[in-house]
Order: sequence, then structure tokens, then C-alpha cells
Amino acid sequence: MSSRTPARIAVLMGGRSAEREVSLVSGRECAAALRQEGFAVVEIDAGDDLASALRAAEPDVAFNALHGRWGEDGCVQGILEWLEVPYTHSGVLASALAMDKNCAKAIFAAAGLPVPAGRLVCRDEVRGHHPMPPPYVVKPNNEGSSVGVYLVLEGANGPAQLGDDMPEVVLVEEYVAGRELTTTVMGERALGVTDIIADGWYDYHAKYAPGGSRHVVPAAVPPEIEAACLDHALRAHRALGCRGLSRTDFRWDERRGLAGLILLEINTQPGMTPTSLAPEQAAHAGIPFGALVRWMVEDASCSR
Repeated sequence: MSSRTPARIAVLMGGRSAEREVSLVSGRECAAALRQEGFAVVEIDAGDDLASALRAAEPDVAFNALHGRWGEDGCVQGILEWLEVPYTHSGVLASALAMDKNCAKAIFAAAGLPVPAGRLVCRDEVRGHHPMPPPYVVKPNNEGSSVGVYLVLEGANGPAQLGDDMPEVVLVEEYVAGRELTTTVMGERALGVTDIIADGWYDYHAKYAPGGSRHVVPAAVPPEIEAACLDHALRAHRALGCRGLSRTDFRWDERRGLAGLILLEINTQPGMTPTSLAPEQAAHAGIPFGALVRWMVEDASCSR
């Protein structure tokens, strides 16, 4: 990206993943904030004609507000690289690795970060018997926002009865009891720790519906847990080669102290909706939403 502040921003939103509706909300919020920051903004619902739409828009920067597969897994990033349009968030490789939860876990483990035990299993095998002793979680290996997550509790009568919309191969992981914590990384800075409080499982509804969950910022956790979350999030961000904004999710079993802190996954394109965690954490760190999206635009580049 040139040294001048780019004037024309294409906000990519919608797309064709299971998280389309959330992406539309994120995109509209970001587009409104960027206009308030003085940018000329064009909103693009990213479909099969994305390359043509980008050529017509002639943006200085593409602000990627897509979530889920295709928009977050390296595919759109590859199109932007090919068109030589500077863009926000992580590049092709980091995006692809982060979306593949099993691959990302292997990298985190190699970096010395604590991750839950688990493996990839055929969908029909999961339906037939317990792939590991309950409690455990079954989820797609390459979706986000708690899409398609099945929790099998201890003492369950049988294995998870997965729907036909689940992929043929799924990720099965041990269930980690405890509190939901998350940390946003902005460039080379870990912003803080949020405690997510929901009634029951922190699912898609809890994440995005108003009142679906309560966020405590900063989290009321011991100093060593806060320090570990900040450290682990930054190390995870670096291990995958992430750029721009990312958010790392944890579970913490406070009965076990530091040993009970487990890294679940990293999100390379965190939600930017009114109920989203990353903007809330940035605001608590003294970075209002407008300043956050402006920073993301100014951080944009090709070859990320």
C-alpha cells in the first residue's frame, strides 16, 4: 500500500458461507464507520463475480468483512493477491491454516501452546459409536462461529447423531470444562482478556443475538491467567503468520489453575457486529471502532 491514506475502500461482505448473515452485519458496521472516518466506501456482496466487481470498483484497499469458508480460508485472499489489491487481515497461508482447525492445532502444539486432545473422524464413525470417552465435542474442521457444534456429555446414552449437513470428516475433541475467555491481537499487541458468560453452550445464537451472552472486560481472572492469555494469543498469531486483527479463544478450568487454560482456536477475521468481542475489547483498550477500522485499512497490504 502506498504511504498516502487510501481514499476508496471496497468492503467485502456476505459471501456464500454458513456465516453469511453475520458477515453482512459486520460489513455494514465497518462500511458505516469507514465513511465516518472520511473514506469513500463501496459495499460488495462477494459472489462468483467478485473479481469483476473489484475491477469495476477500483478500490485502494479491500476491507475483508467476510466470515467462514471461502472468505476466511485463503480463497478470497488469493483473488486479492492475484488482482494486486491491498487487503486487511491475514494472508492466504495463515487464513487457510487457521480455518483448518486440526492443522492449526498441530502448529500451536509444536509452538508449545496447550490445545485439547482430538482427531479427525469420519462422520459415520461418530454416528456409530463414541470416538472417545465422553464428554467430547464434534464440529466441522473448517467452519467458525460455533456452526455445527455437537456436545456429547458424560453419561450420554449414545454418540452424536450428526445431521446430513455435517461434512464427511469431522473434528472430535475432548470437552474442556470451565470459563470462556478470549483475547484479541491487533498487529503485535494483545489487547486484553474478555470473560464470556452465556446460559449453556456458547453457540451461534449466544455469539450474535442481542443478550445472548454477557461479556466481562477485563475478565476477573488471576494475573497469571491474564498474562498467559495475552502471551498465548500473541504466540498463536505469530505461529500461523497472522496479520492485522485476530482473536484467540480459550477455555479455563479454574480448579486447575494455569494448567487448566487451553487454547481452542484462532479467528483470523473476528466478527465486527454490535455484539462482537474484538471491537469491544479494542474500545476497552482505548481504541474506538472508527479508529480500529482506520488502523486496519492503513495496515492493509498485498503478499500478507
